[in-house]
Amino acid sequence: MGILGGSLGYWVLRNLADGSTLDQGAPEPRPGASALEPSFDPSVLSAIDGKVVLDFGCGDGGQSVELALRGAKRVIGLYVQPVRLERARALAKKLGVQDRCVFAETTDEKVDVILSKDAFEHFEDPAQVLRDMERMLKADGIVLAAFGPTWWHPYGGHGLSVFPWSHLLFTERAQMRWRSQYRDDGAQRFEEVAGGLNRLTIHKFRRLVRESPLEVDWIHTVPIRGLTLLKTKLIREVGSAIVRCQLRKRNFDALPELPQASARSARRVQ
Repeated sequence: MGILGGSLGYWVLRNLADGSTLDQGAPEPRPGASALEPSFDPSVLSAIDGKVVLDFGCGDGGQSVELALRGAKRVIGLYVQPVRLERARALAKKLGVQDRCVFAETTDEKVDVILSKDAFEHFEDPAQVLRDMERMLKADGIVLAAFGPTWWHPYGGHGLSVFPWSHLLFTERAQMRWRSQYRDDGAQRFEEVAGGLNRLTIHKFRRLVRESPLEVDWIHTVPIRGLTLLKTKLIREVGSAIVRCQLRKRNFDALPELPQASARSARRVQ
């Protein structure tokens, strides 16, 4: 991957970029802004109304609390960092929904709906995540996922995309060498950076679902603003800002026994 590497690639990156893109994470939510929008279609509200919902990768709990406030019967927020789970519990208490929100690292409870936002391109093992999700669903349950940008998007390298498609132009080794000037975590591969980047494409996601105990009900892509032409199937890999999908259990006669569903499978590479 990448054609410009070695000392030349590193020199170009060093002189072109100051590392500021590495600090660009998800935008801070505006006061009073929805944690669900614009990632999810408004129809998500009808899907969660009166249902037991699992927020897969709940972080500080903003989305979980909003789900409870907007009609979910009960919300289970799953995450791997205890400190963030404590923040989520505090937020639920502050907004008066602590009786309907539970936050934990693992769960055995089966749910009606699993919600996953801005995560599939970061999961260390997305295939295992899909298996865990299937195990957590009731027989008629659904997964609603929204994620992106994916790997072929102009900024699919997230913080490593110092300009459009730069993460594809430079070799991984050159980019990691450049990144080491600003981060001392020792990461040598895209998968090892904070947050993790598993190089997920739309095509790969569809393949992973086909190989999983889940199946696609529908999958929609939201094109980059102003580039509606890029929603066409042939070139949507480079023109999709967000991928939205609904998954459900495949009708397998027998599924292999899997380990206890856990937020550990959703761990992002640190």
